[in-house]
Amino acid sequence: MAHPHLPSTEAAVTAIREFAQEFNLEMTVTDDIGADQTSRRTSSGAFAVLDADGSLPHEAYVELGGSPSVTVQIHPEGDARIIVDGIEFADVPRDAVPAFLRSVHSGLAYVKGRFFPPGWWLIVPLPGDETYKELVPDASLTSWMNSRVR
Repeated sequence: MAHPHLPSTEAAVTAIREFAQEFNLEMTVTDDIGADQTSRRTSSGAFAVLDADGSLPHEAYVELGGSPSVTVQIHPEGDARIIVDGIEFADVPRDAVPAFLRSVHSGLAYVKGRFFPPGWWLIVPLPGDETYKELVPDASLTSWMNSRVR
């Protein structure tokens, strides 16, 4: 199943805002606009605001209230970095961000322990047989993660 297309960072922030209202979560957004402000534009010249193609890149950092703690950094290139209770999910497509957040906050995300390789894994399933999985370092499960162990 394809996710609804979010053509811009602003469209993704709007989708996250609608999600936060639906789940009654507080939300804080910080916008960085311009090549001299976004995190991946280190190769831009001094005081360069536009990219080489003349576009104005827009990056947003979103913090959601509630449990678990969730932050989303939306990059202008069309991907996002989502951190759930300290566990980083890098390179999540921008279009998948609302479904990812819905999975985390609706109880679909879970933690699974394994003997080999040893450790705990935070698993976030999305519609359409898409799954994101990250290792929980040092078996440092938060109380939210402990409540999601399968």
